[in-house]
Amino acid sequence: MDLRIENLSKRYPNGTQALEDVSLNIPQGMFGLLGPNGAGKSTLMRTLATLQEADSGRATLGDIDVLRHKDAVRRVLGYLPQEFGLYPKVSAEGLLAHFAVLKGIRNAKERREVVQALLQQTNLYEHRKQALGSFSGGMKQRFGIAQALLGNPKLIIVDEPTAGLDPEERVRFHNLLSAIGQNIIVILSTHIVSDVTDLCHAMAIIHEGRVRVAGNPSQLVDRLRGMVWRKSIPHDEVANYRERFQMISMRLFAGQTVVHVLSARPPEAGFDPVTPDLEDFYFATIRGFVEEPAAVAVK
Repeated sequence: MDLRIENLSKRYPNGTQALEDVSLNIPQGMFGLLGPNGAGKSTLMRTLATLQEADSGRATLGDIDVLRHKDAVRRVLGYLPQEFGLYPKVSAEGLLAHFAVLKGIRNAKERREVVQALLQQTNLYEHRKQALGSFSGGMKQRFGIAQALLGNPKLIIVDEPTAGLDPEERVRFHNLLSAIGQNIIVILSTHIVSDVTDLCHAMAIIHEGRVRVAGNPSQLVDRLRGMVWRKSIPHDEVANYRERFQMISMRLFAGQTVVHVLSARPPEAGFDPVTPDLEDFYFATIRGFVEEPAAVAVK
């Protein structure tokens, strides 16, 4: 079952063009939707999750029309939004059981078994009696995944799931997403490049409401092989280098200002070649240095 998005557009009443002719074919597995804040990621995720309307275009999940048959979508959808509320005084077990009822699991024995299995899967079983208000950020995110897994969904959408997590919780959450992304579609919407590098075999970069490029992360990065160069420069020279070169990124490293630039040949004396990574490709794309392909379908 694939998710097919065709020419999806959305303009808000204030004039913001949040989505413009977005087209993607998303296969089974982990799919990364990468873009800066305000790129249109959350608008696309909310539209696919049936929480808001598109102005035009269509989306299908298998034979389900996502935009027209919302109830059918919700029966096979798991959704973890960027921000979600929890009842702080309710236990994890109690609230998950309540969500299970809302998901249509009426039989008490079946519901108890499903809730316990999901708490085990998300490594929360030993905390099942604990009030949700006492959970850490990572535990709350894992509870969010547990509720998203209710009802054996075919599509799971997670929006900025690792923002604010400490490194240990982030690794634990990555492992959980990898495990559940084997047999269903999992869309990971994020602005954190390393999340996509670590988890996804397919991805798209969205910027200013449009899909700029899509494909396999490794194959996309290979397009920059031999074209990324690095140099340490005085910080007051950054503006000058930005004017003269296609500067991908700038960062401070060990007290030095290090720039990465895109060039088919050595830009000037002092630049060293760099093996490109997904971060280089991402910044080169959103800065308009990477030519957009004719098609953005992910195979």
